[in-house]
This record gives sequence, C-alpha cells and structure tokens, in this order.
Amino acid sequence: MDVSLRAGADFEVRIVECPGVWMDEAALSALSADLRQVAARTLDAGSLTYGVFSGDKSRMEAVIITLVSRRDGTPVAFNALAVMKLDTAPHPTEVLHLGLVMVDPDERSKNLSWVLYGLTCFLIFFRRQFRPVWVSNVTQVPAVVGMVSEMFSDVWPSPNKGRRTLTHLLLAREIMATRRHVFGVGADAGFDEERFVITDAYTGGSDDLKKTWESAPKHRDARYNAFCQEALDYARGDDVLQLGQMDVAAMRTYLTREVPKSAVIGLLLTGGIVALRRIVLPAIHWADSTQEWGHLRPYTRRNK
Repeated sequence: MDVSLRAGADFEVRIVECPGVWMDEAALSALSADLRQVAARTLDAGSLTYGVFSGDKSRMEAVIITLVSRRDGTPVAFNALAVMKLDTAPHPTEVLHLGLVMVDPDERSKNLSWVLYGLTCFLIFFRRQFRPVWVSNVTQVPAVVGMVSEMFSDVWPSPNKGRRTLTHLLLAREIMATRRHVFGVGADAGFDEERFVITDAYTGGSDDLKKTWESAPKHRDARYNAFCQEALDYARGDDVLQLGQMDVAAMRTYLTREVPKSAVIGLLLTGGIVALRRIVLPAIHWADSTQEWGHLRPYTRRNK
C-alpha cells in the first residue's frame, strides 16, 4: 500500500506499507530522513535507537509509515505502525501496533490525531473486507490512553466499561515474550498481567521518550488522567499495554467523531481504492497464464 490524500487545506498524508521490502535505497533513505527531521523537532536531546531509527533496513520491512507533510513538502508528523504476526493457536494473529508517534510542536493543535492514530487501521480494515483488526498500544501518556480507549472497540485496560478476555491475555503474553523490541522495552522490564502494566519500561532503546507525570499530555476527560496516575509509577518509568480492535463499531465511531466532516468523502474513496486493489490485482494475476500462482504452474507446450 502506497497511498496519498489531503488532510485539510494545509497537509498532505502519505501511507507507505513495508517500505523496506520494495523501496530502493534512495527512496528509503529519503523517507528515513523525513522521520529524523520530525524527531529532531520533537526530542529535546538524545536519539532513539530502536525501530525505524535503528538504521536496520529489515526493521522497515514490517512497518507502515504514516507521514504528514505541509503542502510545501516539509514533514511535520509521523506514525511508525508495526505489523506483528503473533504465533497464536489455532491460527497466527496479526496485530497492528500503533507504534511511535511524533508531531512537530508547532503543529500539535492542528487536529492530526485522526490521521496518526486511526487512519491506517481504518484502511487496513477496509482492505481486510471489514474483518476485525487487533491493535495494540504502549504508552504512559493519558491523552493517548484516552484516545485509544475512545477510538477502538473492546479496549483493555481502560477506565471505560470493559473486561479482560482470554484473547487479550494471550495476545499480551505473546507480545511481551517475543515483540518487546518493537516498542523499545528491555528484557528486564516486568509485566503485570492483572493490570497490563509494563514496569521499568524505558530500558530498551526508548529512554528519550520517558516522561514525568507533569510533562505527560493530559486528556480532556479526567477519568483517563486519574487512571494513569493511579496505575503507573512515572518515577520508575511504567507503561500501559492496551489491546483493542478496529471493527464496524469502531469504524462508525471513527468516521463520526474523529474524522473532520470535510475529509470523510475523501477517506471513503481512498478506502474503496485500497479495497479494490485487493480484488482487482489477484484477478489480474490469476488471468496471467505465464505466472505461477501457489501450486499452479503455467502450461508450457513441449516440442515433440
């Protein structure tokens, strides 16, 4: 997936899926430079050493980059969403980790949250023929905890009504056992399965993202602020691991509450194009008798 669309009059959005797989070195370097430019405007000091900042091309093979730029091409925000394929029974489960989000301080009041947190999940949901998509989030920021709780379905943990299911627990165990590197949590960090709290989380490359309670952006709903203040030890550096789903109910909430009305039509058209590619391209491949398709092989006439 490589799609672009406008976000209001001032911004352009580009969503690039698994750039490490298909982008050439020049394009990949340019994309990485845009991400570093946003990070330089966001972090006070130091640099991140994990994920898209590690310099490892293989790390770019399982991410979806959502890059927001001004109309003049200046990058101002991004989300590096990780695609995690978890080894669960009876079938593997694909989980979209909301990943690292950075926004230029000068652009934080421009209502970009619907782009950075929900847009890619919405398009993936379209492409999967409206089958529910699991999403995960690791954060200590009350504003983000509240945003995820209100945007997706069946989110745990959350101060909203909800419950921890066996699926939540099994996915969380697999994530903590095999995917800590995705969100920069070290092997020595603990995990409280009852509360889904990662203790001493900032030891695996994400040190520069650690915040104090005072500096962590708060949510407009005091419930989420109180939830984080009670559940997390900010001096130690705790995070909460949230799991939820993008489903039909979440899609309806996203379109009616998060997306500006001026952008809904364009978003639906983009979703339709993404879904159409999923239908049309396999049909074209199937009709091409010169190409292999699974166990099928092209017929070749042998000379007698």
